[in-house]
Amino acid sequence: MKGVITALMVAYDKDGNINEKGLREIIRYNLDVCKVDGLYVNGSTGENFMISTEEKKEIFRITKDEVKDQVPLIAQVGSVNLKEAIELAKYATDLGYDALSAVTPFYYKFNFNEIKHYYNSIINAVDSKMIIYSIPFLTGVNMSLDQFAELFENEKIIGVKFTAGDFYLLERMRKAFPEKLIYAGFDEMLLPATVLGIDGAIGSTFNVNGQRARQIFELAQQGKIDEAREVQHITNDLITDILNNGLYQTIKEILKVKGIDSGYCRQPMELLSEEKVAFAQAIAKKYL
Repeated sequence: MKGVITALMVAYDKDGNINEKGLREIIRYNLDVCKVDGLYVNGSTGENFMISTEEKKEIFRITKDEVKDQVPLIAQVGSVNLKEAIELAKYATDLGYDALSAVTPFYYKFNFNEIKHYYNSIINAVDSKMIIYSIPFLTGVNMSLDQFAELFENEKIIGVKFTAGDFYLLERMRKAFPEKLIYAGFDEMLLPATVLGIDGAIGSTFNVNGQRARQIFELAQQGKIDEAREVQHITNDLITDILNNGLYQTIKEILKVKGIDSGYCRQPMELLSEEKVAFAQAIAKKYL
């Protein structure tokens, strides 16, 4: 499960219902055009924290049905509701997902013992493997090297999606845990993360920019840093324009330019104005 892995986007209609046709088209675009190495399903990019348990199951089911065994699938099952997380872990495992992932429990100020109990409870309930999803700027959960070490004592916890800018901690983790999988979670920092020895990356913009992400990753691994830097420059110009226009909405508009029925974002995310739709279309033409 190494390489460039897309944090899968989900198509919803204007009423917020899952658009199965659109979701399947997004999946095929990722596999057939972006040529990614895997899919990370029901993460932040899939608007996971705004949908019901049954909707999460439906997305897991549709994705597995479309992908079959073409690429590895990682199921993000994390929830502040531990019972839901375990239920989803069992469901995704039964479907045949290659691994699970779970965001650190958020909102409440959970102590580390509570966080450790959360991960062990999920992964010990199933015959699968776990990838920690660490995203401190959204969860407020910052874990130390020693705390990651404690979590990794459970052999079923095989790695971490590291969505943080703390490259000192990233380097210390790579040195301390050479056998664990480390994925970069910030697309705009893929080059420096790769230089530090990550195993892969999981990103939102890979839904449209997966080919460049692969270039950065492979060039950096080959030591072709100047070439990788140039691709990262273009990628970050693209990312800057997307972020300034609205992250998820703009990626969906770019997919529409590519002929994909990518739908809309769930409320309370707003619809793009006509001006922003036009800018998203211009981004697609300029970069993609």
